[in-house]
Amino acid sequence: MSVFRCGNFSGREAKPPEAVGGAEALIAESRKARADKTWIMTDGSVGMEAQGIAVAEAVGLPFTLKRVRPKGAMRLLPTPLQILVPPKALLRSVASNETLEPPWPRLVVSIGRRSVAIALAVKRLSGAYALHIQNPKVPPQLFDLVAAPVHDNFAGPNVITTFGAVHGVTPTRLAEAGKQFAPRIEHLPHPRIAVLLGGESQAFSFPPEAAGGFGAKLAILARETGGSLLVTPSRRTRADSLAALANAIAGVPHFVWDGSGDNPYFAFLSLADAIVVTEDSVNMVTEAAGTGKPVYVQSLPGRSTRLSRFHALMRERGATRPFEGRLESWSYAPINDTEMVASVIRRALGLETKA
Repeated sequence: MSVFRCGNFSGREAKPPEAVGGAEALIAESRKARADKTWIMTDGSVGMEAQGIAVAEAVGLPFTLKRVRPKGAMRLLPTPLQILVPPKALLRSVASNETLEPPWPRLVVSIGRRSVAIALAVKRLSGAYALHIQNPKVPPQLFDLVAAPVHDNFAGPNVITTFGAVHGVTPTRLAEAGKQFAPRIEHLPHPRIAVLLGGESQAFSFPPEAAGGFGAKLAILARETGGSLLVTPSRRTRADSLAALANAIAGVPHFVWDGSGDNPYFAFLSLADAIVVTEDSVNMVTEAAGTGKPVYVQSLPGRSTRLSRFHALMRERGATRPFEGRLESWSYAPINDTEMVASVIRRALGLETKA
């Protein structure tokens, strides 16, 4: 069960001026410009952006992706010292795919430690409501709201504790993706097993020899069950590792996304009977668990204490089991705490609650 630790939140939107003219007109125009804007601030990581987009979509405000990173000497300062730099000076020391200047957003969503000080600088200059996703490694009260996964062990009066990563896996999205992609794999037999591949990270590796062994285990499973494999790599999946896995499953019915066209990730989640995910990605495991389908976790070379806590909690929740080369059947409530986070933000901003 998700834990909700949250203080009191109040709306940030001022009432419009009674008379609009002169300075009042400029103020009204500024409010209008920022009324429907969200800035999602990350270092460009796909997984981080996916979390920010999921929350922004659930809140209901249009969003812009701001891929940011400190530059020059600012890169040498740890985050606790960066937040002491005057906001305008800090933003001058930031590289971004888009300008960080007015009109300011109404909502700032930041993810990852590299975006913490930058998001706080925007908040201080603009008065925007600021959400940080994951443990910011600074006092939570610097933000209006923090959404941190339970395995981060991060608490505070304005902290919502989520189970795993926030994500955009919804029944509607899965149904639409599955309907569009279904004709391309209608020849593949059931059970269909989606295979979500991660790759190299600070804690884990996914070399060709590990990928080949994983593929051999998947091929045996497909033969024994008479099923098929739906494989999609991530940006972190090495090309030689994907090739090794593809070679290992060549003799069984399968579909391997080769990177051309749109990633059928959501379609595979929709059309699969079971899902196997490599252990390196909290995002992918939580998204798979958003389906309510059996989710198996494939171990990789490496170790992470933080991710070990996450996987233990997912097993206790009944969502995942280690992948041991066989299929079992079980059920659990789909895991998705995104709406819980979004509802707090909507109330704080005075937005209408979604039906």
